[in-house]
This record gives sequence, C-alpha cells and structure tokens, in this order.
Amino acid sequence: MKILVFGQKGQLARALAAAGAGPCLGRDQADLSVPGAAAEAVRAHAPEVVINAAAYTTVDQAEEDRAAAFRINGEAVGEIAGAAAGTGAALIHISTDYVYDGTKQGPYREDDPVAPINVYGASKLAGERAALAANPRTVILRTAWVYAPWGRNFVTTMLRLGAERERISVVDDQIGSPTSAIDLADACLAIAPRLAGAEASEDLWGIHHFAGTGAPASWAAFAAEIFRIADCIGRATPAIDAIPGADYPAAARRPVNSALDCAKFIRTFGLSPPAWRQSLRRDVLALCAGAD
Repeated sequence: MKILVFGQKGQLARALAAAGAGPCLGRDQADLSVPGAAAEAVRAHAPEVVINAAAYTTVDQAEEDRAAAFRINGEAVGEIAGAAAGTGAALIHISTDYVYDGTKQGPYREDDPVAPINVYGASKLAGERAALAANPRTVILRTAWVYAPWGRNFVTTMLRLGAERERISVVDDQIGSPTSAIDLADACLAIAPRLAGAEASEDLWGIHHFAGTGAPASWAAFAAEIFRIADCIGRATPAIDAIPGADYPAAARRPVNSALDCAKFIRTFGLSPPAWRQSLRRDVLALCAGAD
C-alpha cells in the first residue's frame, strides 16, 4: 500500500516516518502556502492513502497571521482532499480539540457543537469542512495536547525547565487529553489499509476523536506526571506552582476543557487509544535516554 504524508519535521510526521510511512513531504517538496502545490504532489505520487500531518500550528501567531493560517489549515486541505479524490485515494486529516469552545462539562463527542475561540481553531475547522466536501473518503482525526520524545512540545519544555529551575508555574484550570504522536501515527497506519480498500458508502468516514485515554489532566497535573516519571530515573524535579490561565497571558484564548471522547473511533476501527500515562512514561524515558 502506498501512503503519502504531508509533513516532515513536525512531531506526527516524524513519528510516521519512523514507523515506515512515506514519502513524507516537507515545505521544499510541497509548500502548502502555495496554491496548487499540494494537489500537484498528490497527483505526482498517486498514493492509495494520503495522511495530512502538516499544519500551521503556531496558535498565538495565528491571531495576527490569519491569512496564512487559513491558507495552510483550510484552503490547502481542500486541495489535498480534492486531488486525493481525483486519484482514488483516501484521506486521513489531522485536526484539533480547538474546534470546540471548551465550555462543555465532560469530554467532547464528535457530534457536539463546534465553536472555535481562536484563529487556529477556526482555520482547522475550515480545513475539516473543505476536506469532507472535496472527498467523501475522508477520515478526520481530532486530537489534543500532542507531544513526542522530540521537537518542541510541552513534555520537552517541562524537562528543559526542570533542569534549569527549582520552581515552575503551570496552568491548572485547563484540562485535556495528552496524546503521544507515536500513538497517533500508529493509529493512522493501522487504519490506513482498511481505508484504502473501502468504498465511500461504508460507515468509516467522517470525524473521529483520537487522544490519550484515562482521566483528563490539567497542564499542572500533566507536568507533575512528567516529573514523577523523571524523578524515578534521577532527573531534576522542580516544585510546581499551579496557576490560573489568566495569570499566563497569551494572544489566543484556549479552551478550558479539551478532553475528547474516543468511543466512536474504538467502535468503528476496533482500536483503543493507549492510556496517556502509559504512553507518557514510554516517551519520557525515551527522551531522557536520548539526552544521556
């Protein structure tokens, strides 16, 4: 089966490449900011499944760079989906918990109303809609709080700060479902063969949630678990000062609740996302081992 991945240096793209997916196209091979570039790449590679792991992900900068965010996260996604449909390919597109406003009590389900509260979320929602309109053989995977044992993310940042400071302040009134990029990549590759041979009429397509399972955590609780694991192998473990989000000002608002219900994905594909604490332990130990 031939898979084409959009993305090369991001957390998920690197996890997909490590798992054997590819080719993985970076900006120099398919610049999503250029109209037509993505569609041309799909037609040139003629894959059976396209995985779009590329995105404009700088949430705060998107507030000032709205056009670029909507170009990459919205318009380019529609081009990818349309080209995939034209070549007979299925599409797996990665989206975000930020399509929700965060006001729900309890984890979000796929049929809950969307109401993004920042430009990034709005641009990702535009991409979802463009993909589904252009290719009926599309699976949208909404995920949350993605991290990996590489790159810039919450886990790598916490471990770096832990080595530099005795105390750190972490937001404690926003909750979510931490998700390993490795688990997300494995899920994409696990469902890809089924999607490649599925007809548009089958009950597989549309929006699904995939995120780390188990009780949702606040950012402060997430950090505490990172340092609990690090402490077990003798790494620095600073004290954590839990603070409200209002004390950590940012250009873009964040949802207070980003927890995702993954029951639909489990029913549809017979796969259960791993518990986030289990995956976090694996990835923190791998990250620390690589730093030795």
